[in-house]
Amino acid sequence: MRDDANAPVTFREALRVWARVGLLSFGGPAGQIATMHRILVEEKRWIGEARFLHALNFCMLLPGPEATQLATYVGWLLHGTRGGVAAGVLFVLPGFFVILALSTLYAMGSDLALVQTLFYGLKAAVFAVVVEALLRIGKRALKGRVHVALAALAFVAIFALGLPFPLIVLLAGLIGLAGVRVWPGVFAPASGNGAEADDRLAVGTMAPGDSRGLGRSLHVVAVWCALWVAPVLALAAVFGSGSIYPDIGIVFSQAAMVTFGGAYAVLAYIAQAAVGTLGWLRPGEMVDGLALAETTPGPLILVLTFVGYLAAFRDPGGVAPLLGGFIGAGLTTWVTFVPCFLWIFLGAPYIEALRHSRALAGALTAITAAVVGVILNLTVWFGLHVVFREVGEVAGIPWPVWGTVDGWALLLSAGAMVAVLRFHVGIVWTLAGCAAAAVVVRMVL
Repeated sequence: MRDDANAPVTFREALRVWARVGLLSFGGPAGQIATMHRILVEEKRWIGEARFLHALNFCMLLPGPEATQLATYVGWLLHGTRGGVAAGVLFVLPGFFVILALSTLYAMGSDLALVQTLFYGLKAAVFAVVVEALLRIGKRALKGRVHVALAALAFVAIFALGLPFPLIVLLAGLIGLAGVRVWPGVFAPASGNGAEADDRLAVGTMAPGDSRGLGRSLHVVAVWCALWVAPVLALAAVFGSGSIYPDIGIVFSQAAMVTFGGAYAVLAYIAQAAVGTLGWLRPGEMVDGLALAETTPGPLILVLTFVGYLAAFRDPGGVAPLLGGFIGAGLTTWVTFVPCFLWIFLGAPYIEALRHSRALAGALTAITAAVVGVILNLTVWFGLHVVFREVGEVAGIPWPVWGTVDGWALLLSAGAMVAVLRFHVGIVWTLAGCAAAAVVVRMVL
């Protein structure tokens, strides 16, 4: 927490914090949401619980990586468009550079054993941080049995039935809209209730004013669509329309527009195109890329950067393979994440304007409960892949192969949970301790 609670949040201070968030955002969407909640809501107190969840609910409805969009939304709330751009870029940048380096090593056939050992320990620490965040958010968001039931239903819907995030959120919103008429005390609590009272934004910051309107919306669409397509057209002009770069731009732009549910949802779409249709990757390489992306900071969807890198490395269009790989990785990342800024800057002003609507409050109360169930699903999925070497499916439900339990990973995770939940050790020390322990384990074995 800041020493002076009344001091304004300067843009320079925000830059430092967003860089820190980007460096510590391990663990996929659940871990990243946990990190932002811990730093922005608990530690810095720049945004209240209700406002944080309000933004998260909206981001869950959008295509693409919800954690990146959440960072962009909060950055926009604090410092307008420049704040949103800074938050989104700094959230992605550390992971991009890490995955770029790892993709280069992978393409050149280097041994990644040391890197994998470090990340082996990091995953155990991240699992503990994710569990802590789930407990903290659940405690604040689930105010009664109705909310607990909605969270449980959302978890079953996504974990067992495989329903997409947006559909679950929309159904929860409809339940909330109906519930506010029948049971307003539960779905739309009166002003002064903890959920609404914690609707603050940090003192000294200015939430963007009324930036709605057709003219403003058309301007946002024009600017961000131009930024979206500009590098694709430029590379087509330099390398020719028959080169791989326009194809990379088109394929990953389509993925950014039509895939909901984050990286896990996009994998099947990209694997079919990159492995089956276009032949950019060999079978099994998509899994290797996911393994790298899972254990690096930043959005899990950076696995696409790995795909774009390999595609251009193998067909660089007359330049050195390394340069081609860098261009392919940069282009992939650009067309994947620029749409995030478009969706937020276009929609967030309208979502903010409806923040005190009683009907919307009813819908968002239900959506918030459902989001807890969605985060629980991400936590379970992540935990299964940390503790077990192999995870299969039973009747379409993720199910561990019990004989592949990783005892050392289980021990590291348990130790991290004790450190985080019992002794409240900070995330940096927990990450460093687990990484060091993993190196010791690998040296002994």
